[in-house]
Order: sequence, then structure tokens, then C-alpha cells
Amino acid sequence: MAAKPFASSSDLAAKEQTLEVLADGVYALTAEGDPNIGAVEGEDFVVCFEALATPVAAQKWLARLREYTDKPVRYLVLSHYHAVRVLGASAFDAEVIVAHENTRALVAERGKEDWESEFARMPRLADGAESVPGLTWPTLTFSDRMTIDLGGDRGDLVLQYCGRGHTEGDIVAWLPRHRILFAGDLVEAEAALYTGDAFHRDWAGATLDRVAAMGAEMLVGGRGGVSHGAPAVGSAIAQTRHFLQVLITEVGAVQQHGGTLKEAFERSHGALHERYGRWPIFEHCLPFDVSRLWDELSGVERPIIWTAERDQEVWDQLQS
Repeated sequence: MAAKPFASSSDLAAKEQTLEVLADGVYALTAEGDPNIGAVEGEDFVVCFEALATPVAAQKWLARLREYTDKPVRYLVLSHYHAVRVLGASAFDAEVIVAHENTRALVAERGKEDWESEFARMPRLADGAESVPGLTWPTLTFSDRMTIDLGGDRGDLVLQYCGRGHTEGDIVAWLPRHRILFAGDLVEAEAALYTGDAFHRDWAGATLDRVAAMGAEMLVGGRGGVSHGAPAVGSAIAQTRHFLQVLITEVGAVQQHGGTLKEAFERSHGALHERYGRWPIFEHCLPFDVSRLWDELSGVERPIIWTAERDQEVWDQLQS
């Protein structure tokens, strides 16, 4: 049997992007399972949520956004530290780059390695890789909650830390007035989960409980389409939780019976494939998901840093 192409290295076809106006001054750009991005207008400024992988990619998004508003970007909000979410930041010329305090620490600890890892895994997203000037550093951080007054009658944008999940620094952006939630990679809508830097048990439990408790009626996840209506939001959260719970059950069962990491991967693949196998990046993510969860259930509290070399070793071991 031929080896599977590494991660998303063979996924080179362009994805169709869809810009949706979710409410007055609230925008989301989705792209068939590629990273989502959004923006919220204030009275005389814009808040952008996520930055894409490169300034070149971000400039294309900003050109579409400028068809709707020419207000300057005051805040660029980063949901977490992963390279394909943050390295396009310089294109926004934002006054303030906001993230959780743990995200800033993670950039310092593993940002360079993550940059090299993610660009090797997903070369198509690295559009204009040479345009990245360096690591993206938040200029304003918080620990629990931060509120941005949008001005006029636009209400507030609430940035909230819900607990450890996809990483240990994920935040969401909540518009109470419209009941719209930008959830980052804490929730995916019909797109597979990447959990290589995750805290699976926290994420599947208290963290998603806090996300659900907000009562969103529209949700923009990290990947996949926008969830419109409370039932669709509930479904996206439930499928995210289910994916995590199946992983925890299957990997845990193999460990308890003295099995191997390869056996845990094969059992997890078998349990998840029928429901999730057609979703974007399922095959790409699963080896890294299982490897991290194996470590976590073995008592490795914080994720081991992924490098391009370690990526390839895990891939070769599990996807061969």
C-alpha cells in the first residue's frame, strides 16, 4: 500500500471563499474547511478576528472587507497562537493585537517551531510565505475577560477565556447584542478537529460547557460553515464534543489494555471514520490528535512541542 501524502501537502486546490454579512457590521469569511476569519465594525473602527497564515493571504481578505467598510483596524484579536491563524497580522496595521496571556507565552515558547511545522503541513495556506516578517506578538493580553466598547449603539464585543481546549490559550469573541459567537478552533462545524496541542478532557467538559452556556444563535467556528440558529449552534458544539469523547474513549481503552500508540490510532480511526472521515483535514489531523492524547493520558500535562521532524516521525509511524 502506498504511503499517504504527508498531512495536507497534496491538498493544493484552491478553496471557494464565502463572505457572509451576519448582522449590521458583522462579517465572516469561510472557505470550505480552511481557517475562518471575521470582523466586527465599531462606530469608527474595526475589530478583526484572526489573521490567516501570511500577510499576502490577509491582504486578500482585507480587500474583500474593504468593499463593506473603510474604517481602520483598531484591534486584531487572535484566538490562539497557531501559525496559520496569526502570521498574517502585519497586513492589518492594527493599533492593538489582543490575545490571552497564555498565547503570548506559547509564542515565546514554541512559536518558531509551530511556524515551521504548520507551513510544512499545509503549504497551500502559506500563500506568500516570504511576506511573513516574523513571529506575531500580542501587544495586549488578558487572563479571563476583556470588553471592547464598539461605540454608538453598537454595544460591546466580549473576549472570553473559557478554559483549556484546543490550546491552553483559546479565547472566543461574543457579541451579546446579536448573540453571535466567534469561537475559534474550540468549535468546528463539519470539519475535523486538530487536537495536537489540546487538553482533551478539559475541552470536552467544562470548556465546551462554558461555550454552550453563552447561548449563541449564530456561531463562526474555526473551520466549516457558519452555524445559523440555536439548533445548528448546538449541533456544532455537540459534534465537537463527540469527536473528543470518542478519541478519549478509544485511546484510553488501548492504553488500559497495554496496547501501542499505533493500535490506538487504528482503533480511533475505525471509530471516527464513518462519521467524520469525509470532513476536511480528518486524515491530516488524526495522527497528531492521537499522539497528543496518548501523552496526555500517560500523564504528560502540557503538549510536547511539534517540530517539522517530529511531525514526520509521527506521520510515518501512524499513517504508514
